[in-house]
Amino acid sequence: MLVINRFRVVAAEVPQFLLDARRAQELLAERPGFLDATLARNLDDPTMWSLVTHWQSVGSYRRALSSYDVKAEAVPFLSRAIDEPSAYEIARLGTELNIPMSRSLG
Repeated sequence: MLVINRFRVVAAEVPQFLLDARRAQELLAERPGFLDATLARNLDDPTMWSLVTHWQSVGSYRRALSSYDVKAEAVPFLSRAIDEPSAYEIARLGTELNIPMSRSLG
């Protein structure tokens, strides 16, 4: 599965944003189930950034978010992301996808 967090960052905030993003990547990379992370800036709108992380499963991603170090340092950074759905299952040929409906939080 992959997680796409998008951020709007004004030019003056970019240096600190990059430091915070790299630290979040480091912390997430230490968690079991982490596969890869990519930080990218939009070519058409340089104020738009994305952090894309790949995980073995949704469970490994959720467990990573509950670890103390991630809660303390990475979650404050991730909470600055645009408020939108961010977790995606990968649709490979021949793979049956999960049930196509919104999940209840309750």
